[in-house]
Amino acid sequence: MPLPPGTDELDALIEVYAGQLARIERSTYPDGMRLLTAAESAGTLVAAEMRHAGVPWRADVHRELLTGLLGERYPGGQETRRLAELADEVSRAFGDGVRVRPDRPADIVKAFAREGIALSSTRKWELQEIDHPAVPALLEYKRLYRLHTAHGWAWLQAWVRDGRFRPEFLPGGTVTGRWTTHGGGALQIPKVVRRAVVADPGWRLVVADADQIEPRVLAAVSRDPGLMDVAGSGRDLYGDLAARLFAGDRGRAKLAMLGAIYGQTSGDGLKHMADLRRRFPRAVAYVDDAARAGEEGRLVRTWLGRTCPPSSTALADEAGIPQEEEPAAYGSTASARARGRFTRNFVIQGSAAEWALIVLALVRQATAGLKAELVFFQHDEVMVHCPEEEAAEVAEAVREAGDRAGRIAFGDTPVRFPLTTAVVDCYAEAKD
Repeated sequence: MPLPPGTDELDALIEVYAGQLARIERSTYPDGMRLLTAAESAGTLVAAEMRHAGVPWRADVHRELLTGLLGERYPGGQETRRLAELADEVSRAFGDGVRVRPDRPADIVKAFAREGIALSSTRKWELQEIDHPAVPALLEYKRLYRLHTAHGWAWLQAWVRDGRFRPEFLPGGTVTGRWTTHGGGALQIPKVVRRAVVADPGWRLVVADADQIEPRVLAAVSRDPGLMDVAGSGRDLYGDLAARLFAGDRGRAKLAMLGAIYGQTSGDGLKHMADLRRRFPRAVAYVDDAARAGEEGRLVRTWLGRTCPPSSTALADEAGIPQEEEPAAYGSTASARARGRFTRNFVIQGSAAEWALIVLALVRQATAGLKAELVFFQHDEVMVHCPEEEAAEVAEAVREAGDRAGRIAFGDTPVRFPLTTAVVDCYAEAKD
């Protein structure tokens, strides 16, 4: 709203800031809220600077890979040569005279129904369960069509300018504090497209990825002695957990831990949860208590004090719960359980988002006197573009930021927060 005539803008800003500080001091968790407010402020500044710097992007490489995968574009149409070939292959698999549009789910469902195969959707996992000659071509079509529509020639024209991709990051764009973007799909860049992210001549990309961040956050916030010990070595957490509890089966260990965080209660989930509860009672109790609060309609908070929205406005997308399942009221056991799964994950994922904000602030601080630029951030991944002679210093600063952010956010615990770093010329090289 406009200021009253004669009001000094700086005085008005100071007054608003003083009011914010007063509300923080009156909050339930003033220490945490002070830190969270500072981290959010730093994150917002980093987001603006990253958009200004931009991700180095080779449009020529991008166009070359699109042509190699999709074939030439047909004039005046959205289809490409390779997509047209795959569409014909899908149609032939259903018999002569049948024409199926692979980009239309209803066409696919009807075509399989005529073959006596009932589909509830055209999702990849459901199609993979079907023994039918159309499936391989259909899956390949879906993969390439997604590339064409999400990061194809139109995307390249709209988003890449002067050798830079400048996504509009939205800090705190979700209820847990995780970031989103306003268009551009920056948080979902396919692996194949990452080949186009290439450092400038004489520069390198320092790409850092957090290792098993959510289980480590659970260890830190629950203060479970056993889980803190597992998360304190800086090695593969799931591997260490498997050796202690699952006879060396890393896959089972990972499923068990993620099941505890996300609330898996089907299949082997119950047995895994029981195993974890016996070995790490405080950790499992922490997420169980959060789930119970959600089921009862109460609010939960992250470690620094971010409060989940009330049931009527909560968004459960980050917890893997369809939004329509997020209960607006507690009229059924199923809706209450859905809310519980959301709050169970909220306390961990939101706390992880706070840790990531602090990492960003620390990396920005450590590189302030260098030419290095923070250019990309994705949940638990950071990318810095820097001159080759600064790469080693930047990589070390990023590695140190992980553990330091853990101490700042969660206090003095034995939990390690390792960041795996790679110094590369091309983003795709860091993901191989």
